[in-house]
Amino acid sequence: MKRLVTLLLAMLMVFSLCACSTDKPEAAETPAPTESVSKVDTCILMEEDENMINNYSLLAVNPDAPFTDADGNAVTDVKINTVGAQALIEWMLSEASELIAGYGVEEYGDKLFYLKDDAPKYDGKIAAANDETKLIRLSTTTSVNDSGLLDYLLPVFEKEYGYKVEVQSAGTGKAIAAAKYGNADLILVHSKKQEEAFVSEGFSYTLPGFDSERLCFMYNYFVLCGPSDDPAGVKDCDSVLDAFAKIADGKYKFISRGDNSGTHTKELSLWPESLGISAEPESFADYTDWYTSANAGMGACLVMAEQMHAYILTDKATFLTFAANNGVMD
Repeated sequence: MKRLVTLLLAMLMVFSLCACSTDKPEAAETPAPTESVSKVDTCILMEEDENMINNYSLLAVNPDAPFTDADGNAVTDVKINTVGAQALIEWMLSEASELIAGYGVEEYGDKLFYLKDDAPKYDGKIAAANDETKLIRLSTTTSVNDSGLLDYLLPVFEKEYGYKVEVQSAGTGKAIAAAKYGNADLILVHSKKQEEAFVSEGFSYTLPGFDSERLCFMYNYFVLCGPSDDPAGVKDCDSVLDAFAKIADGKYKFISRGDNSGTHTKELSLWPESLGISAEPESFADYTDWYTSANAGMGACLVMAEQMHAYILTDKATFLTFAANNGVMD
């Protein structure tokens, strides 16, 4: 009897082991995919205020303009590629429109630029390049360049029409100065006051088929950015003017472009008049404990703001690029 019980127990153990060996092991729990988290603390705190619209214009350089060198001496041997400049402007105001309107949506989840409803349009033929007109010199702002827009647009234009566009980018003031020295065939900038002065001084002319020298065709928004904890509480302000006043009252750190760019010009218009802040260093000499004039491009200033836990005015396109690149700007 004992032998029978022992045999039965042995059979049961074998059966149990076989059953276990045929069971599929439970699948290891697959970790949920990690979402890409930006390393940037700086964020948009205020946008789309009526004082923060940022318009961009194209202007062809007049080949008969009163060009000078950096010392103000007249220069007479300047050659302007009027054919190439006209071709690029016509393309920007026709075939490029759809590309501009869609730029940034897929990569950044938001439009970086918008076409103006009353933007000038072109629907004629665009001249292809030849050996004499192939090289086009475009002087533009760091805001346009840092956003990646030109890297996105220009290869399409170059492939289609055979041109090569040489891009120089700086603040609007320096971008316009380059054209005044005869170092550009057209400019793409965003400071109405400086653009109008460029026209009135004879440096631009009206292209055939258009009504004016200054062709304002797209816009985006300046945005007020700062540390996510927003120590000044600007995101609760009713307007950007109130926000700037609050930053000044509390002496919270602020990074200024300080380079006579379109962004710098806009920033200067937003401070309370009582502060007297202008482009002149002596105007903010008493504020250097919180106000930093960087004399640098938009990308570099955003990096400074991130490092210094500071507020900054920037165009939205460059900020979204900055955030998507985790604070790295080439």
